[in-house]
Amino acid sequence: MEYEVVVGLETHAELATVTKLFCGCSTKFGIEPNTQVCPVCLGMPGVLPVMNKKAFDYALKAAIALNCKIDEFTNFDRKSYYYPDLPKNYQISQNYYNLGADGYMDIHVNGLVSRIRIHNVHLEEEAGKLIHPEEVGADYSLVDFNRAGVPLLEIVSYPDMRNVDEVESYMQTLKKILLYTEVSDCKMQEGSLRFEASISLRKKGSEKLGNRVEIKNLNSMKSVLRALEYETKRQTDSLGRGETIDRETRLWDEVNEKSARMRSKEEAQDYRYFPEPDLLPVLVDRKWIAEIKETIPELPLAKKQRFMEVFKLSDYDTSLLVEEKVLADLFEDCIKILDRPKVFCNWIANDLLREVNEKKLDIHQLPVRPKQLAALVEMIEKGTISSTIAKEVFSEMILTGNDPQVIVEEKKLTQINDEGFIGAVIAKIISSNPSAIEDYKKGKKNALVFLVGQVMKETKGKANPKMVNELLQKKID
Repeated sequence: MEYEVVVGLETHAELATVTKLFCGCSTKFGIEPNTQVCPVCLGMPGVLPVMNKKAFDYALKAAIALNCKIDEFTNFDRKSYYYPDLPKNYQISQNYYNLGADGYMDIHVNGLVSRIRIHNVHLEEEAGKLIHPEEVGADYSLVDFNRAGVPLLEIVSYPDMRNVDEVESYMQTLKKILLYTEVSDCKMQEGSLRFEASISLRKKGSEKLGNRVEIKNLNSMKSVLRALEYETKRQTDSLGRGETIDRETRLWDEVNEKSARMRSKEEAQDYRYFPEPDLLPVLVDRKWIAEIKETIPELPLAKKQRFMEVFKLSDYDTSLLVEEKVLADLFEDCIKILDRPKVFCNWIANDLLREVNEKKLDIHQLPVRPKQLAALVEMIEKGTISSTIAKEVFSEMILTGNDPQVIVEEKKLTQINDEGFIGAVIAKIISSNPSAIEDYKKGKKNALVFLVGQVMKETKGKANPKMVNELLQKKID
C-alpha cells in the first residue's frame, strides 16, 4: 500500500454505579421499559440535576489509571442536539474543562510495546434507547428512557493506531483496565462498553492527516475490526481513482459487512456548547486525587510483567492469567497457601477455563475458592488421589462448590496404593492380553501404554499410576 492507515477510537463506558448521574433512578439493565425514570432524567421543566459523587469518583479513577493530567477545575457543559431518545434535547457533558487530558496507555502488539496517547477523558450522561420494530412495513420506533441519565465515561484516543492489530490490543487493554479498576462491567452485549472508530488514510511518509471518517453502530470488537478493514479498502480504492474522501459519519451494516453514509461530520460548533447553568464546577484537590490513587489496583500490564519475573511463567501463561482480574486474584491467593505457581497456572488456564466455557458459567461468580484448589493440589501431591481422578473431582467442585475432601470421600475416589491389589489386577490384564505382551517384547512401547490403560480402566482410574507402571514393567520383564 502507498497509504498509511491512521485510526483513533472513542470509547463509551457506562459506569458501575447503582443510580444515575444526576438523579436517584436505578441503572439496572433489562428492566421493563420506562420504569426507571423520574422528572430529572425525563427532563421535565423546573427540575435540577444533582451530581452522583460515586460516578465522579469512578471517572476520576479511570482518568488517573490512564495516566491523564487532572486539572483542579472541571466543569459541565450543555451539548445541544436533537435525538428522540434524549429527553432534554441536550446532553450534559464536558467540553471546555475535561476531567482528564493528555494521558496514555501502553499496549502489546507482536511482542512489542506501543504507547497510545489519550486525548481526554470526560464524564457525561447516557441517552435513552430507540427500539425499531422488526415487522415489515413498520413506520414507527419505540423509545425506552431507562438508560437516559446513566453515567457515561468517554475516552478519546489520539489517532495513534496504524493497523487492526494495534486497534484490537488497544480495545482489549482498555477493557481490562476498566474491569481491573471496577469502574465498569464492560458488558458489550448490554451496551455498557461501545467503540466508535475514526479512520483516515495518508500518503506514506506524509505528516498531514487525511479527511477523517467516523464509523458508528459498532456492536462488538470484531465489528470494529471488520469495519476498519472495509473502510481501509474503500478509501484506498477511492483515492486510487483520484477521488476525495469526504469528512463524514458512516454507519456499519453488520449483516452486509459494509459501511454506509449517515451524515456529514459535525464540528464542535454544531453542538452549540455552553456551560451547564444548573451545576457548579467541581474542584478536584490533591487530597482527593491521592485518595483515589490508593484504590487503583495493580493494572494488567504491570501484573503480567511481575508474574513473568517472580513466578517464571511464560508470556502465554501470564496473558491467560491476567485476562480477568478474578483469575489473577485466584492465582495469587492460591500461591499464598501453597507455593506451586506453574501447577496453579495450569489448573486455572486449562481446567478452570475449560469448565467455564463448557458449562457457560459467569467467570465472576465461580464456586471454587483458593483454599479448595490448594487442597486439591495437595491431595494429588500426597497421593490421596491421582491426577486423573483430580480432574473429575475438580469438575464436581465447579458444579457443587463442595470441598475436594468431601467429594473424594462421598464418591470413594481415594487412590489405590495397595501393591497386592494392583498386582492382582495386573496379572489379570496380562493373562487377558497376550498379544500386547508379545508386541511389547518386540519393542513396541505403545503396548505398555495400552496395558497401563487397561489396568486404570479396571480400577476405574483409582490405581496409583506410578505404581501401576512400575509393577507392570516388573511383571512383564
